[in-house]
Amino acid sequence: MSDSPVIKSMRVIPVAGYDSMLLNIGGAHNCYFTRILVMLTDSAGRTGVGESPCHASTLALLERFRSQIEGSDLLRLNATIGTLFASDARVQQSAHTDEIHIPQMNPEKFYNAAAAIEAALLDLLGQHLNLPVADLLASGKQRDRIPVLGYLFYIADRKLTTMNYQTGDQQGDEWFWLRHQAAMSSEAVVRLAEAATERYGFCDFKLKGGVHHAEQEVETVEALLARFPQARVTVDPNASWSLDEAIRFGKQLAGRIPYLEDPCGAEQGYSGRETLAEFKRATGVRVATNMIANDWRQLHHALQLNAIDIPLADPHFWTMRNAHTVAQLCNEWGLITGCHSNNHFDVSLAMVAHLGAAAPGDRITAFDTHWIWQDGQQLTHEAPQIRDGHLELPPGPGLGITLNMQRVEEAHALYQSLPDKNRNDALGMQFLIDNWTFNAKRPALLRG
Repeated sequence: MSDSPVIKSMRVIPVAGYDSMLLNIGGAHNCYFTRILVMLTDSAGRTGVGESPCHASTLALLERFRSQIEGSDLLRLNATIGTLFASDARVQQSAHTDEIHIPQMNPEKFYNAAAAIEAALLDLLGQHLNLPVADLLASGKQRDRIPVLGYLFYIADRKLTTMNYQTGDQQGDEWFWLRHQAAMSSEAVVRLAEAATERYGFCDFKLKGGVHHAEQEVETVEALLARFPQARVTVDPNASWSLDEAIRFGKQLAGRIPYLEDPCGAEQGYSGRETLAEFKRATGVRVATNMIANDWRQLHHALQLNAIDIPLADPHFWTMRNAHTVAQLCNEWGLITGCHSNNHFDVSLAMVAHLGAAAPGDRITAFDTHWIWQDGQQLTHEAPQIRDGHLELPPGPGLGITLNMQRVEEAHALYQSLPDKNRNDALGMQFLIDNWTFNAKRPALLRG
């Protein structure tokens, strides 16, 4: 197209930041987390950026896609993204041959790569048209800020390891200190919630479960409800509870929580979709998921069984435009729009802000974000802000952010220094429990 800017260069930058020893069903977060930035520069001199989770196979895919992106017309981004999906189909068909050498190729990593590219293209297109990315999604911008939740974790004692966890800042905001200290009890988690609320104004909380016995995690939910009687509080055990446990505690919490996220999963020959459908019928409690409805086919089956109410469509695992389509379906079919999260920098925070700003209707639950655990490690000059429990849409066209290249290069140097660059939550756990290994049906600290 003669009037379209052309993508002149694509730069793929793996970056790393620091994390706390947060516990989950998969173990303990490493002292480092890794992400990928995709920077696209067009013939008009503009730069667009996207972010995704980092894995060796995602990096390999991005390099493979470079030739399809560089030289493409910005205004033909639909066709460009379409070629990536077409090439993915070819990869899947030839995965049993030696024609393509991509380590641990799987659909999740493909979507991570495509999502980062799509976000960078949308950022450029928004700048070209002088529109926010939210206005480029099908429903257009619906709001200027979105509700987000305070994502709470049990935190292991970093002092029991030899890993390079940060010690925390005692001189400033209490949140920046507490997020690095051990928090294994209900009282300690409530204190975290108090500090996070003081800084960010939350009125929604989610506890990451899959760590202690179900009884103890429900006690923590009860403690949060008692301390914040006007707040919405829930828990995500990552399907580590049995169906019987989920029903028992679901009935105990019914009427006082907005939903439970993946309270149970596959067991005794039944799929997670089947057990969650049974849970819903037995308790009347709404179900959110990022485990059993992560693509169109899974979503179709989950809805056929009436197993879920809130599909948590993460823009990094669906792409921004596909996640927005899920939000449209939620609005039309009487479901609730939500969004999953994992550790991320502020480019992802902007992506989530625009996705939420364009979600149609008012059936939207507070979006997940890990940003409160990474706040202070900004890679942009002005990161999106969380105030009064809401993530504010950055002003300006595109994603509304500008990379701070000095910080980007520092984060890249940190990534390059890491001996193990792929996520491994078992490493920290092995300091706590000898020879710890992942078990999807047992909370992380319960090993016989």
